[in-house]
Parts: sequence; C-alpha cells; structure tokens
Amino acid sequence: MDQSPFTRPVSATGGSRPGSRLSGTGGERFSQAPTLFVDAPSEPGTSAAAPSAAVAASDLQPPNVFANRASTALGDGSPSNLSVADSSQPLSNNLPYRNSLAPTAAGSAQQLGDSDKEAATSDAPRGTSPYPDLGAQTAEDDGSKNKRKKLFLILGGLAGLVIVAAAVAVPVAITQTKKSSSGTAAPVSAGPEPTGTGETGGPTNSGPTGAVTGGDGTTITTDKGTTFTYVNKFGGVWYDDPNDPWNNNAQAQSTSPPLSQEWDYQNNPMRGVNLGGWLVPEPFIVPALYEPYLNATPPAQDEWTLSLAMAADTANGGLDQLEKHYDTFITEEDFAQIAAAGLNWIRLPIPFWAIEKYPDEPFLEKVAWKYALKAFKWARKYGLRVNLDLHTIPGSQNGYNHSGKGGNGGQINFLYGPMGLANAQRALDYIRIITEFISQPEYAPVIPMFGIINEVVAATVGVDQVTSFYLQVHDMIREITGRGQGKGPFISIHDSFRGLAAWKDLLPGHDRIALDVHPYLIFVNVDRTSLTSQIDKPCRSWANDMSSSWTDFGVSLAGEFSLAINDCGLWINGIGAGTRWEGTFEQGDGTKGDCTEWNDWQSWTQQRKDDFKAFALRNFDALGHWFFWTWKIGPSSVTGKIETPMWSYQLGLQQGWIPDDPSQAVGVCGTSTAQPLKPEMYGASGTGEISAAVKAQFPWPPTALLPGNLAPANLRQYTATGAISTLPVPTPTHGTADGWFDAADTKLMYKPIAGCTYPDAWGSAQAANPGACGGSNAAADDTETTTARGRASATATTEEVVATDDTAAADDETARRVRRGVRNVIPMPKRTAAP
Repeated sequence: MDQSPFTRPVSATGGSRPGSRLSGTGGERFSQAPTLFVDAPSEPGTSAAAPSAAVAASDLQPPNVFANRASTALGDGSPSNLSVADSSQPLSNNLPYRNSLAPTAAGSAQQLGDSDKEAATSDAPRGTSPYPDLGAQTAEDDGSKNKRKKLFLILGGLAGLVIVAAAVAVPVAITQTKKSSSGTAAPVSAGPEPTGTGETGGPTNSGPTGAVTGGDGTTITTDKGTTFTYVNKFGGVWYDDPNDPWNNNAQAQSTSPPLSQEWDYQNNPMRGVNLGGWLVPEPFIVPALYEPYLNATPPAQDEWTLSLAMAADTANGGLDQLEKHYDTFITEEDFAQIAAAGLNWIRLPIPFWAIEKYPDEPFLEKVAWKYALKAFKWARKYGLRVNLDLHTIPGSQNGYNHSGKGGNGGQINFLYGPMGLANAQRALDYIRIITEFISQPEYAPVIPMFGIINEVVAATVGVDQVTSFYLQVHDMIREITGRGQGKGPFISIHDSFRGLAAWKDLLPGHDRIALDVHPYLIFVNVDRTSLTSQIDKPCRSWANDMSSSWTDFGVSLAGEFSLAINDCGLWINGIGAGTRWEGTFEQGDGTKGDCTEWNDWQSWTQQRKDDFKAFALRNFDALGHWFFWTWKIGPSSVTGKIETPMWSYQLGLQQGWIPDDPSQAVGVCGTSTAQPLKPEMYGASGTGEISAAVKAQFPWPPTALLPGNLAPANLRQYTATGAISTLPVPTPTHGTADGWFDAADTKLMYKPIAGCTYPDAWGSAQAANPGACGGSNAAADDTETTTARGRASATATTEEVVATDDTAAADDETARRVRRGVRNVIPMPKRTAAP
C-alpha cells in the first residue's frame, strides 16, 4: 500500500476531484508534494542596526536555517513511489519522493476533474456597493479614508508646506520611492529617525495613553478597553505610539529583527501560523458558524451557502453574524500570544470580497478589509510580519470550500471553462489593488510577502495556463513596485500540487518569487501505524526536498501543514464527507477505525502529548520556513469543545503537545548541505527581467483554455471600463498613506460588457461555450493601459464607469506630488549582512 504523504488521491472514476477534504464531497486543503527546509536559530543582533549594503555573494555562508541538518543531494532518478511509513532508510539518508503527478499505483496522478455541474446561469447586472463604515478616523480604528485633496486646498497650503519642509534641520535619508504618474520613481524623504530602538530602552511615556512600548510583564489596554498582561519570555517588545503610528521598532523576539530592518531570508527562519477560519471561515475551523444551518436550503457547506443561509436568518442578525465572528474569533491578544509563542510571522488568508463582489455573489462585501487593517496594526504593534494570502478567487481556483464556493459539486472556473478568462481578469484586478496597498512605505515593512492565489489545481487548469498567469501577475506587480531588493513584496506562489521540484526552473530572471508548498500527511491512503512510529516522517519526507528547492529555486516555504497523522476531526474532509480513518470517506480502505481517541484530546496521555511534541519539532526542522495551519480552532456549538485538536497551535501550546519554544527544533532532523541563496534570489542582483523568449512561451492570455481548446478570442471576456476602488486606510495622527502606491497606475477595472450576457461565473466549467460578445478584442490585451484617470474613492461604488475629469485628475496628481515632497514616513527596513 502506498503511504506516500505527498500525493493526492484521485477517485477511481476520475470524474471527481481527489480526496483530501475534497473529492466528490466537500474539498479542503492538502498537498501531494513534499517540502524541504529546516529551521535554525537566527543570529541575535542589535535591534537598531545601522544601514548596510545588500549582502554580497562572497559574504554568504550556508543558510543558518540549514546549518544543523545535512542532506545528500537528490539523485537523477525518477521520483520514488516508496511509502514513507514502510521505508527502511535511515533518517539521515535521502528519501526521494514524487515531484510530479506521474501515474502511480495509488492513482495519485490522474487529471483532477470537476464533480457535479452547476446548471444555473446569471444575467444580472454587476457592480459593487460602498465600503462599510469603518468607524472613527483614528489610528486605533480602521477608517475608510479619502485622501483626495481639492486643488484650492493644495494651492492654499503649498507655500507653507514647502517652507516647513525646507526648514527641517534633522537628518533625512532617501529610503523608499513612490512612483510618480510619469512612471519614474520619485524619492520619498524620511523624517527623523524613530525615537524608539526596538528594545525595552525605547520611549515609555510619549503617548496620551501612557506607555507606548514595553516587554514581558507589561499591561496592554486594547481598543475595546479590556486589558491583558503581555507575557513574552523571548525578549519581545511591543510598540504602539498613537503619535507615531508607522513606527516599526517592535520585535516579536530579541532574535527576530525589528520591523525597521528588512527580513533576511538567508539567516532568519520564518516561524509562523495561519489565521485560518478568521476572514475566510471554514467549516472545520469554525463549526459553530455552520452548525445552525446544516438543514438550510441549500445546506451550509462553504461560505457561499453559509452566506445565503445567514442572509435569510434576519432574526439572528443576517450577514452581520459574520462581522461578529470577525470581531471575536481573532483579537489583539491572539497577536500578542503568537509573538509570545516564539513565532515571528503570520499568514493571513483574505477573500477577494474584502475588495468587492458582484451582485449575484452572496458574500459579505468589504467588511473583511476592516479586520485585515486591524491585523496589520496588531502585527506592527507586536513585531510580526504578514504573509498576506489571497485565499479565494472569482469562480474558484480549486473547487474547495475555502475558495468561496466548493465542497459537494464544487467547480473550478478560474482559467477553465467558458468563464475562465473573465474570472482571471477579475483576479488580476484584485491582485493589483492589494499590491498597490501593501507596497506603500507605511505598510511594506509589515507585509513583506504576498501569496497571489491559494492552491490553484494545475492538473485541471493546465500547467502552461497557470504559468502564464504567474508571469502576468509577476510583471504587473513589478511594474507597480519596481524591480530589485526592497521594492514591493516577495511574490509567493503555491506549487499547485505539483511538488517543489516541478517549479525549479520557473520564469528564469524573475524578481523575488517564493515557492509555497502545503505538505499534509493525511489526504492519501491511511497510515494506521502508531503515532510513535510516524514521528520521523517529516524528516524523511520533506527535509531534503526543502533543501533542494532552497538551493535550486530560492526562497521556499511551507505555507500550511498540521500535526494531523490521520483525517479524524469534525469536517476535515468537508461537511458530511466522512473520514478515511473510519472508512466513511468515499470507498474507504476496508478498515473501520474509531476517531474518538484522536478527537478526545482531554483524555490524551502524557506519552501521546510527548509524541506529538516530538512530531511537531521534526515538522518545524524539516520545513524550515513554515506556517502552521492553523492558530486557532473554534469549539463546536453542539459539543462545546474543540473537535479537531491536531490542527490547533494555540490548543497544543496550552495543553503541552506543541513546543513552547519552536527553536528547540533546530537540528532534530540532522544537518543540511543546502547552499546559500544567490543574490538574484532575493533581488540583490539584476533587474528581475524575464526574457522575451520565456514571455513568448507563456503569453497572456494563454493560447487556449481547458477543457478542450478554448481560444480566448472566442470566450466571454470583460473590458477595462470600470473605476478602481482604492482600499481604505485608517487615518492616523501622522502619515499620508492613501491606499495606492503607484500614481502612474491608472488602468481601469475589468467589468462586464454592456449588453452582453454571461454564463454562471461559478458553475459553467463544463457548459457549452456561448462564444465571444462584442468588445472582446479590446479586452484581450491585459497590458494595455488607459490614460484616463478612473480610480474611485473608497466610498464610491465601483460598478459605474466614471467619465474622465481632467481637472480632478490634475488636482489629485498635484496632491500626490505635494505629499511626496513633505511626507514624514519612517525609514524602510535595512538589510543586515549575513554573519
């Protein structure tokens, strides 16, 4: 029996998508590919390091994260089908594993298809509604802010602003550029260096609320007026000064660099958790949201059906129930606890409807962004960095319930089927809007990485089609941010369930792409051996692959994994889908296990907890740069307890089966021969230009879409005729962030063509293609830029096409130029040389 932990099972019929909380009944997350990489302690350094030049290749040492674990180089042979559980290889040796979806006895390589088709279509006109009221315009609240200045105000204050700027006698540094409307980079002058140091010796009495910084044992007062004690035994320092809201002196731990320094992927391991289930509620993470609506019509199984059920339940608050969940599931104290657990990053999944939705989509529109802003504020306060993850895509990129619409009968309609290109056009807009926001110098130090699309299934969509999309997104983002180290976020792409090795030659010449793999052990054939016998699985399975990807491609990370050694737990495979362990998921393996012992964590013995802790340490060391899925699991409203304990980092910390110091993992898998990053892998060398030959190989739009051979020119498309909404920002005491980094980015937003009807964007994957509708030629070139100003304010509806107003455009541009000349922003992070 093949027990490989990296391959995804496929239904014997081939007609439904593979198992893992998916298959024919409700899909969830998993990966068939192993991972490679290990954590090691970063070198402690002063938190107020002087600026330094980019690391030279000659200065690089083998990555510290690999320093205590060696691996043998992978051979040239084909991927092994060996079972990890059955392998007799010693721990220090290689365990080759699958790096592709080549057919195997386990059936892991069949084309991932779609299940039941959605028959309905929608011809409703589409648009958006205004952003919700984000509250008072303070640094504490997430206010929607319209930064546009009227020309007469600009002219009235221009002379005074220039005089003030000229009179400033303190030293300034050119630390970041904000692109002007001409497309060139205009320098942004930094104001005085922040008064804090990132250590406990910083200011303690400079704000109206009392202390603005502190460490272990200090009292925190939240926005809601509640208090808690900050407990951080790792030397972490929080910093929150309402008079200096962009201050980046906070440190999660003394061994993690403060936000005022650029993250050094070479020498600092990313140790993080996902905030899963918060802004993208999933049934197994927050079952209490779904349980009241299991008998609704249709029953709640994903956020689409949950939203329909809640909207109909006006007696209990309607869709506002979701905001109550946002407001209570994750709070500021969670961020403090994450830093106190020795973690230095979070991965934050967000839905595209945080930006907008179309009228026929039932989601709660734009409210999630209010809480994303809270996440950014709290991350800044506690020195945590954010890997922002766009978790949902119009039409669904994988058919899973966490993509917005999935589970039973879930379809893939992103870059697939008659609406595949139109949905991809929407996705490009949302990626662009997010990029503009997080590239602002006020937010860039807090959000250094952007996961552009979560878990797209390349076996269905097509590898070439996915690669074309990745290339288009790469070029779009770098046109906004500029190219090279320190210019915009790392672009994180998921391995699309192909394995890391399959992407090692992706887009040569790219500028700062990171590979993300989700190495779960459970979404394949069941391994019924004891937990004790599986403790070393991560070392055998993933360590060498992570090391190889680090050497061959560059920054590689595990964006999701858990401690689950089986699929026990409430709704892991989707609502009503059953489990492999109990033999109730699909056909089963002929054995009827009992999940009680794995779900009833209150009865776990100390030995079981110790075994899980040892298993966790090996996961941490093998993966190196990692994000556990997930930080918190909510209790069931039926039983009153957490029903999926192997997935909760917080519960494991509290109950003793998660290590309270993740750095204890260093070296438990052995040592590594991983090579140091090459300068071009982190943007320190070259301009990040991809050759014309590569671009010709992967054009946009793709040459054809699946299924069949759908020519883009013969598909329904959208046209760039709609006004772009700028994501709102809170209005702090100081600062001029306005939600848009690149003033030269004026292209309008993709919208349906007037007079055209469209197939169901979420349910037409297998439907007949109705052909093109007028205007498709204009829509086919995503690189074409309109010169008209059309970006709407945060409070405007984006469904209307805004006529160009040259005077307003001039006013807006004048305001931007003035702000660029006098804005007082903190210095951007400085890279420190590798030891």
